[in-house]
Amino acid sequence: MSLLSPLRPALRVYYAAVLAVLGQLYRRFRSGFSLPAFSSQHGSVAIVTGGLCGIGFSTAKHLAKLGMHVIIAGNNEQEGQKAVKQIKEETMTSKVEFLFCDLASMKSIRQFVKEFKKKNYPLHVLINNAGVMMIPQRMTADGFEEQFGVNYLGHFLLTNLLLDILKQTGSPNHNARVLTVSSATHYVGELNMDDLQSRHCYSPCGAYAQSKLALVLFSYQLQQFLAAEGSHVTANVVDPGVVNTNLYKHVFWLTKLVKNLTYWLLFKTPDEGAITSIYAAVAPELEGVGGCYLCHEKIIKSSEITYDEDLQRKLWAESCKMVGIPNVINKVIST
Repeated sequence: MSLLSPLRPALRVYYAAVLAVLGQLYRRFRSGFSLPAFSSQHGSVAIVTGGLCGIGFSTAKHLAKLGMHVIIAGNNEQEGQKAVKQIKEETMTSKVEFLFCDLASMKSIRQFVKEFKKKNYPLHVLINNAGVMMIPQRMTADGFEEQFGVNYLGHFLLTNLLLDILKQTGSPNHNARVLTVSSATHYVGELNMDDLQSRHCYSPCGAYAQSKLALVLFSYQLQQFLAAEGSHVTANVVDPGVVNTNLYKHVFWLTKLVKNLTYWLLFKTPDEGAITSIYAAVAPELEGVGGCYLCHEKIIKSSEITYDEDLQRKLWAESCKMVGIPNVINKVIST
């Protein structure tokens, strides 16, 4: 093994981040970032995971401004109530609430879904936004590598458990929408089907990129499944860009220093980072459109490997085994 082998995942991730930042700089100086005007969303219900802070908080706040009833799913009750109070004050709406959901625990996810279903709400938009980034190696309550477990498996299970409500809510003229937040790091991610938990060789950067790649593969397979069923639900992927949030607390100290010195120029604010999620959630031109990768409010091409349908199916099947749900894909999608 080369001495550089452990560094390669980090170098690939940083390379992808640099390219993303350069793209943001070009766009900032060319046209800036602004949220398009959207029509009222009164009567619609959205769930936003990780809505306590950062991009998730900004997404929840702007959807509430549009009149949506927003449920923030998070793993800190105190911070959750604080976020709800702040959004209510800023938007002058009462239709914001918090429900506890720890994506590092399959039991907690199932309890969240149970509590949500008790409310008998419809569900028009599910935004899989929460995540952890480049953390030291550690495990979830169920024994999964935390970045793969929280970023990917937690949202995989949550989405599957909410699919029945999404299908009931969607209609021919108003499809329900599933939006999953990935990142440009998926372009350099590698999916190791023989070691999805990174037990053989753990790299914080490599594990993060793998989780973001898995989210894209999952979303595309989900869209194929929904379309084959004839469901009025669409699934898309969102790339928020490089955003100034607290996710960077575990990165290398030099990277953290550069971020602290240059964030005002190179990084998006959380409000700017939320724009594509909001666009994907409510834009009328995306009605009935699924299986897309969106960045800067535009549909772009994701990495070549994400279109590998065989890999999509393999990941889906393995994920079903991991979280303990039946795999119904093969009954609907012909191989």
